[in-house]
Amino acid sequence: MMQRGNRQFNRGKRFQKPKSEYDSKLLGLDRVTRVTAGGKQLRFRAIMAIGNKKGKIGLGVAKGADVQKSIEKATRLAKKNVMEVPMFESTIPHEVEAKYGPARVLLRPQAKGRGLVAGGQVRVICNLAGIKDISSKLLSRSRNKINIARATIKALKQLKTKTAVTDKPIKVEEPAKSVPVKKNKIISTDADTRTTTKNKK
Repeated sequence: MMQRGNRQFNRGKRFQKPKSEYDSKLLGLDRVTRVTAGGKQLRFRAIMAIGNKKGKIGLGVAKGADVQKSIEKATRLAKKNVMEVPMFESTIPHEVEAKYGPARVLLRPQAKGRGLVAGGQVRVICNLAGIKDISSKLLSRSRNKINIARATIKALKQLKTKTAVTDKPIKVEEPAKSVPVKKNKIISTDADTRTTTKNKK
């Protein structure tokens, strides 16, 4: 009986799916209707963000006939679009601003222990990327989830490490060379010399 129980336990272990290295989060799920000649077509649009909390983040937006299909499709797209975020300890190396459509996002580095001073899609994306200390601000009136999420990803793509910034050659403007001024020589004419010799006599 014990062997039989072990076999069943092993069978269950075999069919277990391997755990993914990425954590996923659903940022938004909307119903989308498309009006055609045949009538209205109802579909679902999912916005998925995935990350390993060690500097990797991906975003995917997809539509499907039902909720499950749209989420699976968006997750696959997010895995294809995974990017690495340059980080400095637990924050970002410098301030960055990005615009996607009408949405504008500003990200600022913070001191260690300050935490995530952000909300909505920006907070979720930064958390999945593994950024622990950061502050953000929406510089636009747009509250569209897709635009804000894509603007955040665009801002993270613009980040550069300190070494990449310092390795760039710095152009130093050379001071303008002083041109020596030639003194004007006084050329005496024959008439002048004659007058001077006459006066001397």
